[in-house]
Amino acid sequence: MNEDKSTRYHRLRRRADLLGTAVAGLVLLALVLSGAGLRMREMAAAVSSFLPGGLDDVMTVVVLSLMLGLLLQAVEFPFAFYQGHLLEHHYGLSTQSTRHWLTDQGKGVLLGLALAIVGSSIVFAALRSWPDQWWWVSAGMFAAGMVVMARLAPVVLLPMFYTFKPLERPALVARLLALAQKARTDVVGVLEWVLSGHTRKANAALAGMGQTRRILVSDTLLADYSEDEIEVILAHELAHHVHRDLWCGIAMQTLLLFGGFFVADLVLRRTIDAVGGRGLSDPAALPLLMLVAGAWSCLMLPLVNALSRAQERAADRYALDTTRNVDAFVTAMKRLSQQNLAEEHPSALVRWIFYSHPPIRERIEAARAFSKGDHHAA
Repeated sequence: MNEDKSTRYHRLRRRADLLGTAVAGLVLLALVLSGAGLRMREMAAAVSSFLPGGLDDVMTVVVLSLMLGLLLQAVEFPFAFYQGHLLEHHYGLSTQSTRHWLTDQGKGVLLGLALAIVGSSIVFAALRSWPDQWWWVSAGMFAAGMVVMARLAPVVLLPMFYTFKPLERPALVARLLALAQKARTDVVGVLEWVLSGHTRKANAALAGMGQTRRILVSDTLLADYSEDEIEVILAHELAHHVHRDLWCGIAMQTLLLFGGFFVADLVLRRTIDAVGGRGLSDPAALPLLMLVAGAWSCLMLPLVNALSRAQERAADRYALDTTRNVDAFVTAMKRLSQQNLAEEHPSALVRWIFYSHPPIRERIEAARAFSKGDHHAA
């Protein structure tokens, strides 16, 4: 089979991602079926008995979450290293040294472990306090957490990995702020996102909520794109705010959280005795809950991506309606496609399962249809 460069790149990325997910799932399944999860619970309880605080059940959950998190990170690391570092360098996209990549990976692991500990502590506190209602209590608290994370992302999370500084191009700043004002979107500033220390890819975003909302433009975008192209890209990003896509996404994720926790409750009640647990709130159930959560996320991925693609198409229409600059949109999409090594001809199945955005070719064709007056096609 003759593949172009971008198709092979994305196929290898998906393969590594799927293999890493499958291996993690098999490890969790083995822990549940073999009884190893029970032994890990006992180990966590033994460790927690030496820790201060006197809340043995709480500390057992914390220690077990840490143990499971480290185990899964270890088994997924080879796939992450291949996908996130080796493959990116092979295709000329990464600018990171191995040390830099490992440092970022370490930060991500620490952040992930902290969130896993908080999440599992919430779930098992709900299981102990409200065994019949734990699933919707947990889902509600996780949904509230999503809102907090969306608000904190540009001021706490992103600066952990990237450098940001005020954009020192007054004419462009004024142009982007005028675009935001036209979209009735308050922003606290326009920042240059120093992406070149990580990748050669280009990007832009409208990040945050309320007082943390800001426009981010990568230095890799600033280096090679015209102001017209940057404006139409930012018009697309602003469309997500105008259309309330962030809140729509949070609402959908909230529904999926409630559905996922409801399924987890059904599975837990039917299997906890069979796998040797001591009741619903037994920390030994954590690998089972993680397995159900992972399976539910995979099952719902096509639905989440379908909504995202619809939002992206609407954002493209808004950008074209607002700027009336089809030529800049088309050239920007072509540049992004080449620079980010976008897949040119993904199959229908690949698009349906994995694509959160319409393929670049489809977006360009829609823009050209827009220029001919067929706004519905755009």
